[in-house]
Amino acid sequence: MPHVPHHVPPHVPVPSTESSELPTPDLSAGPGTPGSPGSTGSSESTVGPGSTVSPGSRGPSTGGDRRTWRVPRRPPDAGLLTLLFAAGLWVYALPRIGFREMGDYGLLDRLPVTYYLSLLVLTAGFVLSLRRAGTAPWWPAAHCAALLLALKAPPAVLYDAVRYPWASKHDAIVNTLLANGELRPGAALSGNMSAYDQWPGFFTLNAGLVRAFGVESAAVYANWAPIVVGLLMMPVLVLIYRTFCEDWRLIWTAVWIFQLANWVGQDYFAPQALAYLLHLTVLAVVLRHFVRPGSAGRLRDRTFLDPVAAPVPPPTGRKQRAVCVVILAPLIAAINATHQLTPVMLTICLVALSLTRRYRNYGLLVVAALLMLTWDLTMGRPLFVETLSTIRKSIGELTENSRAGYAGQLTGPGPELAGTANVVMVLAVAALAGAAVLLRRRLTRSALPLLLVSVAPVPLFAVNDYGGEMLFRVYLFALPGAAFFAAAALVPAVAGTHRSRAKALRRRTAAFALPVVLLVLLAGFLPSYYGKEKMFYTPPEETALITRALDNAPDGSLILATSGSFPQALHRYDRLEHWFFAEQALPENEKMLKDPARYLADGIPPGAKAYVVLTRTQDIYTAGEGLLPAGGFETLRSKLSASPLFRTVESHSYGVVLEYRPATR
Repeated sequence: MPHVPHHVPPHVPVPSTESSELPTPDLSAGPGTPGSPGSTGSSESTVGPGSTVSPGSRGPSTGGDRRTWRVPRRPPDAGLLTLLFAAGLWVYALPRIGFREMGDYGLLDRLPVTYYLSLLVLTAGFVLSLRRAGTAPWWPAAHCAALLLALKAPPAVLYDAVRYPWASKHDAIVNTLLANGELRPGAALSGNMSAYDQWPGFFTLNAGLVRAFGVESAAVYANWAPIVVGLLMMPVLVLIYRTFCEDWRLIWTAVWIFQLANWVGQDYFAPQALAYLLHLTVLAVVLRHFVRPGSAGRLRDRTFLDPVAAPVPPPTGRKQRAVCVVILAPLIAAINATHQLTPVMLTICLVALSLTRRYRNYGLLVVAALLMLTWDLTMGRPLFVETLSTIRKSIGELTENSRAGYAGQLTGPGPELAGTANVVMVLAVAALAGAAVLLRRRLTRSALPLLLVSVAPVPLFAVNDYGGEMLFRVYLFALPGAAFFAAAALVPAVAGTHRSRAKALRRRTAAFALPVVLLVLLAGFLPSYYGKEKMFYTPPEETALITRALDNAPDGSLILATSGSFPQALHRYDRLEHWFFAEQALPENEKMLKDPARYLADGIPPGAKAYVVLTRTQDIYTAGEGLLPAGGFETLRSKLSASPLFRTVESHSYGVVLEYRPATR
């Protein structure tokens, strides 16, 4: 043992190890045993040949001695190894993804085996990193960020067109705003585009970004929106979960589940993505800084709480809450300027929080409601009045309001598999969350505000169908809380020193169930997100055809197409009219196919200049969504091309442009 001089004061701190205790070396130990000079597990440095001394001691030295420090060799962290291995597999797989030759299953059968292996390695690395989540939470965080990139970055890296053809209309709005330099909220724009001038926050922001970046249009970076929004959302989710939980394993598992369960596709280049991020930010601030004094009760008693539950945040006084309201008001105003539905969701969530003593703060609720009504009655008044009239018809129609998309039925292997996976994912997350609510009642009680926020949007099913998207929006807004409770069902509480057989069995079950469930959710995400990918990718040649046709159409012309789900569908939307004639029930479309030329001619106003644009993307979309029967699109194209009422302007394998010629009738 190295000698410590007696003149060292007794209050000098002794170097500590990770266990806060220094090992007592065994002087009789031989080389290679713990505590011996030859042991590689000790933190020792060499002083001269053959002698050792711990770094914190003063060993004897002579003027001729030369000290050399030996850095202990440690194996690389498992988290780093899995990240590097998964990244290597993903990078290798990326150029081998056959997105240009997608078949009936979208990208699912075009993703190479190495891509799926990279996801498996990431999942294994994440589960391993949870073992040290309390002392090294950056490894689960890095795996969550890597999962987001692995799942959603391929289209951003590979595609030479905007993913989701309907997202191109958002780029068109930005371009129109830059060209005109003004908004026209009262104008009756074709293609339901008036709403975007009434809620322009997202588009004015991107108009500024286009100018700031000096790019041609927002389409240059549109496909990166899911990654940017997802990365920004991660710390917000962590902040929300940390309010109710102290176990980093559960927190990062909830973030992981949120990403796997977020297959809805509402994080693309659209107002909903920005408004949703702001919505969660407002809720995070409310949950942490709006606790009323004296409202916690037993929820600050550690013996009453679930072992992983966090005590209620410190209470705030009226002045502090008033300051927070002032800070949040601009964020709430930004939500109101960005999206129509999200302010309603936020107000409903604040109402649900007001049902608890902890967050009974009517001031913020009143501010949120007033900001929403002020916007709806001024900038958004035209659509607000129209929506009120539709609510009278739709209220109480639960079956109709919960339908997905238009009136069609998903057809084809890929869309049908995606639809089934969607249902399974919803049921799986709901079942896991429900199990945690029942089995971990103390955690549920402490996290009751998060549960209420998740359940609050459900009643909107009884109000409106939101264009066939209410089902997806309710699921999206309920997902943060559902992911938290789903994680609580998989990550057992770490109790004190007492260990029972039941707890040991639960730990062993969780050790098996956690990776299995994460793999099941991963298997559900892929078809949910990529099973209909054939509808979402458009070759550049098709986009160029549509752009030429719409650029050459005179102002005021009527553009006819089966649906609005094709690239550049609303290019020059402020100067053209639109009729998407197949966005209706299948029986009506079957009637239309008997004589499509006469059907369309009867719907074109007298004297109007009209063009029909039919493209490959429309064919795939109308077939997959069940808007047209099998072979219906080809029947439509051939009959219109042969009709004397329409002249072919341009024809290719990926699309045709026809001009209406009433003089030939």
